[in-house]
Amino acid sequence: MQDVLVNPFRGQGLAGLDVFPQSDPSDVRDLLGRCPAHTPTPMLDLADIAAQIGIAQLQVKDERARMGLGSFKALGAAYAIAREASEQVRDDAWETALVGRVYITASAGNHGLSVAAGARLFGARAVIYLAHTVPEAFAARLREKGAGVVRAGATYEDSLVAAQTAADAGDGTLLSDGSWPGYIALPSRVMEGYLQLAAEAASQMDTPPTHIVLQAGVGGLAAAVAAYARRVWGDAPHITVVEPDAAPALIESIRAQRVVTTQGPVSSMGRLDCKTPSMVALAGLARDADLFVTITEAEALHGIDTLTAHGVVTTASGGAGIAALLAGQPALGPDARVLAILSEGAEDA
Repeated sequence: MQDVLVNPFRGQGLAGLDVFPQSDPSDVRDLLGRCPAHTPTPMLDLADIAAQIGIAQLQVKDERARMGLGSFKALGAAYAIAREASEQVRDDAWETALVGRVYITASAGNHGLSVAAGARLFGARAVIYLAHTVPEAFAARLREKGAGVVRAGATYEDSLVAAQTAADAGDGTLLSDGSWPGYIALPSRVMEGYLQLAAEAASQMDTPPTHIVLQAGVGGLAAAVAAYARRVWGDAPHITVVEPDAAPALIESIRAQRVVTTQGPVSSMGRLDCKTPSMVALAGLARDADLFVTITEAEALHGIDTLTAHGVVTTASGGAGIAALLAGQPALGPDARVLAILSEGAEDA
Protein backbone atom coordinates (compact mmCIF):
# COMPACT_ATOMS: atom_id res chain seq x y z
CA MET A 1 0.00 0.00 0.00
CA GLN A 2 1.37 3.39 -1.00
CA ASP A 3 1.99 5.78 1.88
CA VAL A 4 2.53 9.53 1.58
CA LEU A 5 3.71 11.95 4.27
CA VAL A 6 4.35 15.67 3.85
CA ASN A 7 7.35 16.43 6.06
CA PRO A 8 6.23 18.67 8.94
CA PHE A 9 9.85 19.26 10.02
CA ARG A 10 11.13 20.64 6.71
CA GLY A 11 13.68 23.39 7.31
CA GLN A 12 14.06 22.73 11.03
CA GLY A 13 14.72 19.02 11.52
CA LEU A 14 13.93 16.80 14.50
CA ALA A 15 14.61 17.79 18.08
CA GLY A 16 17.53 15.86 19.53
CA LEU A 17 19.05 14.97 16.15
CA ASP A 18 21.71 17.60 15.60
CA VAL A 19 24.43 15.77 13.65
CA PHE A 20 23.78 16.41 9.97
CA PRO A 21 25.27 15.16 6.69
CA GLN A 22 28.12 17.12 5.16
CA SER A 23 27.29 19.27 2.12
CA ASP A 24 30.76 20.31 0.89
CA PRO A 25 32.18 17.86 -1.71
CA SER A 26 35.64 19.43 -1.97
CA ASP A 27 37.46 16.78 0.09
CA VAL A 28 35.87 14.01 -1.95
CA ARG A 29 36.76 15.73 -5.20
CA ASP A 30 40.36 16.20 -4.13
CA LEU A 31 40.86 12.54 -3.18
CA LEU A 32 39.10 11.22 -6.27
CA GLY A 33 41.34 13.44 -8.38
CA ARG A 34 44.20 11.13 -7.39
CA CYS A 35 42.34 7.98 -8.45
CA PRO A 36 42.92 6.83 -12.04
CA ALA A 37 39.75 4.70 -11.93
CA HIS A 38 37.56 7.71 -11.29
CA THR A 39 35.55 9.34 -14.04
CA PRO A 40 32.21 11.16 -13.79
CA THR A 41 29.12 9.11 -14.57
CA PRO A 42 26.69 10.28 -17.26
CA MET A 43 23.38 12.07 -17.04
CA LEU A 44 20.55 10.53 -19.07
CA ASP A 45 17.67 12.53 -20.50
CA LEU A 46 14.72 10.12 -20.56
CA ALA A 47 12.38 12.14 -22.75
CA ASP A 48 10.05 9.24 -23.60
CA ILE A 49 9.45 8.36 -19.95
CA ALA A 50 9.02 12.05 -19.12
CA ALA A 51 6.29 12.23 -21.76
CA GLN A 52 4.66 9.11 -20.30
CA ILE A 53 4.62 10.69 -16.84
CA GLY A 54 3.43 14.01 -18.27
CA ILE A 55 6.34 16.24 -17.24
CA ALA A 56 8.71 18.52 -19.13
CA GLN A 57 11.97 16.68 -18.38
CA LEU A 58 13.35 13.64 -16.57
CA GLN A 59 17.10 13.69 -16.07
CA VAL A 60 18.66 10.62 -14.48
CA LYS A 61 22.13 10.37 -12.96
CA ASP A 62 23.36 6.98 -14.17
CA GLU A 63 25.52 5.24 -11.53
CA ARG A 64 25.54 1.80 -13.15
CA ALA A 65 29.22 1.97 -14.15
CA ARG A 66 30.64 3.95 -11.20
CA MET A 67 34.34 3.06 -10.88
CA GLY A 68 33.76 -0.44 -12.22
CA LEU A 69 31.68 -1.51 -9.19
CA GLY A 70 28.25 -0.98 -10.74
CA SER A 71 26.69 1.38 -8.21
CA PHE A 72 26.93 4.69 -6.37
CA LYS A 73 28.22 2.75 -3.35
CA ALA A 74 31.68 2.86 -4.93
CA LEU A 75 31.84 6.45 -3.67
CA GLY A 76 30.97 5.63 -0.06
CA ALA A 77 32.95 3.11 1.95
CA ALA A 78 35.93 3.30 -0.40
CA TYR A 79 36.09 7.05 0.21
CA ALA A 80 35.91 6.58 3.99
CA ILE A 81 38.82 4.13 3.77
CA ALA A 82 40.73 6.49 1.47
CA ARG A 83 40.37 9.29 4.03
CA GLU A 84 41.95 7.06 6.66
CA ALA A 85 44.71 6.13 4.21
CA SER A 86 45.41 9.82 3.57
CA GLU A 87 46.15 10.24 7.27
CA GLN A 88 48.59 7.29 7.32
CA VAL A 89 50.35 7.34 3.95
CA ARG A 90 54.10 7.88 3.89
CA ASP A 91 56.33 8.61 0.87
CA ASP A 92 53.29 8.41 -1.42
CA ALA A 93 53.05 4.64 -0.83
CA TRP A 94 49.25 4.55 -0.94
CA GLU A 95 49.07 0.83 -1.69
CA THR A 96 50.55 0.01 1.74
CA ALA A 97 49.09 2.88 3.76
CA LEU A 98 46.69 0.65 5.69
CA VAL A 99 48.58 -2.63 5.89
CA GLY A 100 47.49 -4.44 9.05
CA ARG A 101 44.05 -2.80 9.18
CA VAL A 102 40.89 -4.87 8.91
CA TYR A 103 37.50 -3.42 7.97
CA ILE A 104 34.37 -5.33 8.90
CA THR A 105 30.89 -4.70 7.58
CA ALA A 106 27.54 -6.32 6.93
CA SER A 107 26.13 -6.01 3.45
CA ALA A 108 23.15 -6.98 1.37
CA GLY A 109 24.76 -5.66 -1.79
CA ASN A 110 27.02 -2.97 -3.09
CA HIS A 111 28.29 -1.49 0.19
CA GLY A 112 30.28 -4.66 0.76
CA LEU A 113 31.92 -4.35 -2.66
CA SER A 114 32.95 -0.78 -1.84
CA VAL A 115 34.50 -1.88 1.46
CA ALA A 116 36.31 -4.73 -0.27
CA ALA A 117 37.63 -2.57 -3.10
CA GLY A 118 38.70 0.25 -0.80
CA ALA A 119 40.49 -2.05 1.61
CA ARG A 120 42.43 -3.81 -1.14
CA LEU A 121 43.46 -0.51 -2.74
CA PHE A 122 45.30 0.61 0.39
CA GLY A 123 46.66 -2.70 1.67
CA ALA A 124 43.98 -3.41 4.29
CA ARG A 125 41.77 -6.50 4.63
CA ALA A 126 37.99 -6.62 4.42
CA VAL A 127 35.63 -9.10 6.08
CA ILE A 128 32.05 -8.95 4.86
CA TYR A 129 29.20 -10.51 6.83
CA LEU A 130 26.33 -11.76 4.68
CA ALA A 131 22.96 -13.19 5.60
CA HIS A 132 22.37 -16.73 4.35
CA THR A 133 19.76 -15.34 1.94
CA VAL A 134 22.34 -13.29 -0.02
CA PRO A 135 23.11 -15.09 -3.32
CA GLU A 136 26.39 -16.99 -3.51
CA ALA A 137 27.22 -15.13 -6.73
CA PHE A 138 27.55 -11.95 -4.70
CA ALA A 139 29.78 -13.69 -2.16
CA ALA A 140 31.98 -14.80 -5.06
CA ARG A 141 32.29 -11.20 -6.28
CA LEU A 142 33.44 -10.15 -2.82
CA ARG A 143 36.05 -12.91 -2.71
CA GLU A 144 37.30 -11.80 -6.13
CA LYS A 145 37.95 -8.40 -4.55
CA GLY A 146 40.05 -10.10 -1.89
CA ALA A 147 37.49 -9.94 0.91
CA GLY A 148 36.74 -12.61 3.45
CA VAL A 149 33.09 -13.63 3.61
CA VAL A 150 31.25 -14.80 6.73
CA ARG A 151 27.66 -16.03 6.60
CA ALA A 152 25.54 -15.01 9.59
CA GLY A 153 21.80 -15.08 10.14
CA ALA A 154 18.74 -15.01 7.94
CA THR A 155 18.47 -11.24 7.46
CA TYR A 156 20.68 -8.21 6.90
CA GLU A 157 19.94 -7.14 10.47
CA ASP A 158 21.29 -10.49 11.73
CA SER A 159 24.48 -10.09 9.73
CA LEU A 160 24.92 -6.55 11.06
CA VAL A 161 24.72 -7.79 14.64
CA ALA A 162 27.34 -10.43 13.84
CA ALA A 163 29.63 -7.86 12.21
CA GLN A 164 29.31 -5.50 15.16
CA THR A 165 30.01 -8.33 17.59
CA ALA A 166 33.19 -9.21 15.69
CA ALA A 167 34.31 -5.58 15.68
CA ASP A 168 33.58 -5.23 19.40
CA ALA A 169 35.72 -8.34 20.00
CA GLY A 170 38.67 -6.60 18.36
CA ASP A 171 38.62 -8.39 14.99
CA GLY A 172 38.65 -5.11 13.04
CA THR A 173 36.98 -1.75 12.47
CA LEU A 174 33.26 -1.69 11.78
CA LEU A 175 32.50 0.28 8.60
CA SER A 176 28.73 0.50 8.31
CA ASP A 177 26.68 2.77 6.09
CA GLY A 178 24.20 3.22 8.94
CA SER A 179 24.77 5.41 11.99
CA TRP A 180 23.48 5.29 15.57
CA PRO A 181 24.33 6.91 18.93
CA GLY A 182 28.06 6.46 19.52
CA TYR A 183 28.73 5.43 15.93
CA ILE A 184 28.76 8.47 13.66
CA ALA A 185 32.21 9.33 12.27
CA LEU A 186 32.76 6.55 9.71
CA PRO A 187 29.19 6.38 8.35
CA SER A 188 29.28 10.16 8.00
CA ARG A 189 32.41 9.74 5.84
CA VAL A 190 30.55 7.14 3.76
CA MET A 191 27.74 9.63 3.18
CA GLU A 192 30.24 12.38 2.39
CA GLY A 193 31.55 10.28 -0.49
CA TYR A 194 28.14 10.39 -2.13
CA LEU A 195 28.44 14.16 -2.47
CA GLN A 196 30.59 13.55 -5.54
CA LEU A 197 27.55 12.16 -7.33
CA ALA A 198 25.47 15.18 -6.34
CA ALA A 199 28.12 17.67 -7.41
CA GLU A 200 28.52 15.97 -10.78
CA ALA A 201 24.76 16.02 -11.31
CA ALA A 202 24.53 19.73 -10.58
CA SER A 203 27.35 20.48 -13.02
CA GLN A 204 25.68 18.38 -15.74
CA MET A 205 22.34 20.19 -15.60
CA ASP A 206 21.77 23.38 -17.58
CA THR A 207 18.79 24.34 -15.42
CA PRO A 208 18.15 23.44 -11.75
CA PRO A 209 15.47 20.78 -11.28
CA THR A 210 12.09 21.69 -9.90
CA HIS A 211 11.86 18.25 -8.25
CA ILE A 212 14.34 15.64 -7.00
CA VAL A 213 13.30 12.04 -6.30
CA LEU A 214 15.61 9.94 -4.12
CA GLN A 215 15.24 6.29 -3.17
CA ALA A 216 16.40 5.33 0.31
CA GLY A 217 17.44 2.31 2.35
CA VAL A 218 19.16 3.53 5.53
CA GLY A 219 19.04 6.93 3.83
CA GLY A 220 22.69 7.82 3.25
CA LEU A 221 22.49 8.55 -0.47
CA ALA A 222 19.23 10.47 -0.17
CA ALA A 223 20.48 12.58 2.72
CA ALA A 224 23.78 13.44 1.03
CA VAL A 225 22.13 14.46 -2.25
CA ALA A 226 19.44 16.44 -0.43
CA ALA A 227 22.05 18.29 1.66
CA TYR A 228 24.02 19.25 -1.45
CA ALA A 229 20.86 20.25 -3.32
CA ARG A 230 19.95 22.65 -0.53
CA ARG A 231 23.52 24.01 -0.56
CA VAL A 232 23.53 24.82 -4.28
CA TRP A 233 19.85 25.35 -5.10
CA GLY A 234 18.34 26.46 -1.81
CA ASP A 235 14.69 25.79 -1.04
CA ALA A 236 13.55 25.69 -4.65
CA PRO A 237 13.68 21.97 -5.57
CA HIS A 238 10.93 19.84 -4.06
CA ILE A 239 12.66 16.72 -2.66
CA THR A 240 10.84 13.39 -2.35
CA VAL A 241 12.24 10.35 -0.52
CA VAL A 242 11.08 6.93 -1.75
CA GLU A 243 11.11 3.69 0.29
CA PRO A 244 9.65 0.18 -0.15
CA ASP A 245 6.38 -0.25 1.70
CA ALA A 246 8.01 -3.35 3.23
CA ALA A 247 10.69 -1.17 4.86
CA PRO A 248 9.24 2.26 5.68
CA ALA A 249 12.02 3.13 8.12
CA LEU A 250 12.36 6.83 7.31
CA ILE A 251 8.70 7.69 6.90
CA GLU A 252 7.81 6.00 10.20
CA SER A 253 10.76 7.62 11.99
CA ILE A 254 9.57 11.03 10.78
CA ARG A 255 6.12 10.23 12.17
CA ALA A 256 7.61 9.09 15.49
CA GLN A 257 10.10 12.01 15.57
CA ARG A 258 12.92 9.57 16.40
CA VAL A 259 14.74 6.59 14.94
CA VAL A 260 12.44 3.58 14.91
CA THR A 261 12.83 0.02 13.66
CA THR A 262 10.05 -1.12 11.36
CA GLN A 263 8.77 -4.58 10.47
CA GLY A 264 7.85 -6.02 7.11
CA PRO A 265 8.36 -8.81 4.61
CA VAL A 266 11.43 -9.14 2.43
CA SER A 267 11.29 -6.65 -0.46
CA SER A 268 12.40 -7.14 -4.06
CA MET A 269 14.05 -3.74 -3.57
CA GLY A 270 16.80 -5.53 -1.67
CA ARG A 271 19.28 -2.68 -1.29
CA LEU A 272 16.46 -0.50 0.06
CA ASP A 273 15.10 -3.20 2.37
CA CYS A 274 16.45 -1.60 5.56
CA LYS A 275 14.19 -1.63 8.59
CA THR A 276 16.13 0.94 10.66
CA PRO A 277 17.34 4.28 9.24
CA SER A 278 20.73 5.87 9.72
CA MET A 279 20.49 8.43 12.51
CA VAL A 280 22.54 11.05 10.64
CA ALA A 281 20.58 10.48 7.43
CA LEU A 282 17.29 10.84 9.30
CA ALA A 283 18.48 14.14 10.79
CA GLY A 284 19.38 15.46 7.35
CA LEU A 285 16.24 14.32 5.60
CA ALA A 286 13.96 15.61 8.37
CA ARG A 287 15.51 19.02 7.66
CA ASP A 288 15.87 18.85 3.86
CA ALA A 289 13.16 16.60 2.37
CA ASP A 290 9.67 17.82 1.52
CA LEU A 291 7.84 14.52 1.05
CA PHE A 292 8.23 10.87 2.06
CA VAL A 293 6.49 8.13 0.08
CA THR A 294 6.49 4.35 -0.13
CA ILE A 295 5.96 2.19 -3.20
CA THR A 296 4.63 -1.32 -3.49
CA GLU A 297 6.37 -4.34 -4.96
CA ALA A 298 4.06 -4.14 -8.00
CA GLU A 299 4.94 -0.48 -8.54
CA ALA A 300 8.64 -1.28 -8.32
CA LEU A 301 8.24 -4.06 -10.90
CA HIS A 302 6.35 -1.74 -13.21
CA GLY A 303 9.19 0.74 -12.91
CA ILE A 304 11.79 -1.87 -13.91
CA ASP A 305 9.66 -3.03 -16.85
CA THR A 306 9.21 0.53 -18.10
CA LEU A 307 12.91 1.33 -17.83
CA THR A 308 13.85 -1.93 -19.57
CA ALA A 309 11.43 -1.19 -22.38
CA HIS A 310 13.33 2.05 -22.94
CA GLY A 311 16.71 0.33 -22.93
CA VAL A 312 17.64 1.23 -19.34
CA VAL A 313 18.43 -1.94 -17.38
CA THR A 314 18.57 -1.79 -13.58
CA THR A 315 17.10 -3.42 -10.47
CA ALA A 316 14.03 -2.69 -8.38
CA SER A 317 16.33 -0.81 -5.99
CA GLY A 318 18.17 1.08 -8.71
CA GLY A 319 15.01 2.37 -10.36
CA ALA A 320 12.80 2.91 -7.31
CA GLY A 321 12.75 6.69 -7.64
CA ILE A 322 11.56 6.48 -11.22
CA ALA A 323 9.03 3.81 -10.22
CA ALA A 324 7.55 6.29 -7.75
CA LEU A 325 7.20 8.89 -10.51
CA LEU A 326 5.42 6.35 -12.70
CA ALA A 327 3.14 5.54 -9.75
CA GLY A 328 2.15 9.19 -9.45
CA GLN A 329 4.33 10.34 -6.56
CA PRO A 330 4.99 13.14 -6.17
CA ALA A 331 2.11 14.74 -8.05
CA LEU A 332 3.69 16.78 -10.84
CA GLY A 333 2.59 19.36 -13.38
CA PRO A 334 3.55 19.55 -17.06
CA ASP A 335 6.37 22.03 -16.40
CA ALA A 336 8.19 19.82 -13.87
CA ARG A 337 11.88 19.13 -14.47
CA VAL A 338 12.86 16.11 -12.38
CA LEU A 339 16.23 14.77 -11.27
CA ALA A 340 16.33 11.07 -10.33
CA ILE A 341 19.15 8.59 -9.70
CA LEU A 342 19.71 5.24 -11.35
CA SER A 343 21.66 3.90 -8.41
CA GLU A 344 22.88 0.51 -9.67
CA GLY A 345 23.12 -1.80 -12.63
CA ALA A 346 21.52 -5.18 -13.15
CA GLU A 347 22.40 -7.74 -10.48
CA ASP A 348 24.06 -10.04 -12.99
CA ALA A 349 26.05 -7.24 -14.64
